[in-house]
Amino acid sequence: MSGTRQKSLIRKALHRPNLVLGGFLTGFIFLTALAAAIGTPYPTDGVSIAERLQPPTAAHWLGTDSLGRDLLSMLMKGAQNAMLMGCVAVGIGLAVGVPAGLYAAMRKGLSVDAVMRLSDLIFAFPAILTAVLIAALYGPGVTNAILAVGIFNIAVFARVTRGAALNVMGRQFVTAAAAIGRPPIAIAIHHVLPNAAGAIIIQATIQFAVAILAEAGLSYLGLGVQPPDPSWGKMLNDAQTLMFTHPMQAVVPGAAIMVAVLGLNLLGDGLRDVLDPRLRIVRSG
Repeated sequence: MSGTRQKSLIRKALHRPNLVLGGFLTGFIFLTALAAAIGTPYPTDGVSIAERLQPPTAAHWLGTDSLGRDLLSMLMKGAQNAMLMGCVAVGIGLAVGVPAGLYAAMRKGLSVDAVMRLSDLIFAFPAILTAVLIAALYGPGVTNAILAVGIFNIAVFARVTRGAALNVMGRQFVTAAAAIGRPPIAIAIHHVLPNAAGAIIIQATIQFAVAILAEAGLSYLGLGVQPPDPSWGKMLNDAQTLMFTHPMQAVVPGAAIMVAVLGLNLLGDGLRDVLDPRLRIVRSG
């Protein structure tokens, strides 16, 4: 990408409020997760029954939970687990789904049909259902939860990549590259993939948000992050009996999930406005 085009994209990005706000919220969650990796104000496994269910104070900015643990520390560690889930699950989808989608777009025949039918089969088993099946076989845990969401993401990225690649392959520069004898793999890597990257990046932000929701849902059901490690979903599960007496217990993790998902959705929407040329043409017209 040329320097002129990079500057043009940056200028367009700065004029997209949804992209700026989404980037700020997503960056805030990532920085919170990074801070948790360095250290939290209090140990997340430090139980203190004498300090249970305290309101926000100077010592505990968000209060304490039913076991006397600092809610801010739990929230920060939960952000770290949510970001880990999103990064690894999306990484699995990208690493396997993108090459499979490119292959399906560049080739024809039974092998392509097999790839697409396999993706249909994966779609028939949503991430949470897959996690339940894996947990039944191998037990609950964050590794199995990541594997379940990652497998689901493979089918998503394979379909998105194939659709974007088929759209690019109809353009003249791809036809010209094939006409001069460039091998299919070189065409896929140097011509098709860079021009399909926008759609893949946008889908990655969406799937990241889906992974965070899936992690929270699986941990709420007891199939994700296991105690004593904190999770936003587990915090919601612990707070369900305290909703009316101590609403802060549910507000804190619920707000964290909302901010993370909202930020990623706004980021994806803003990236779509900047990277999708069809939208730029429509809106400029």
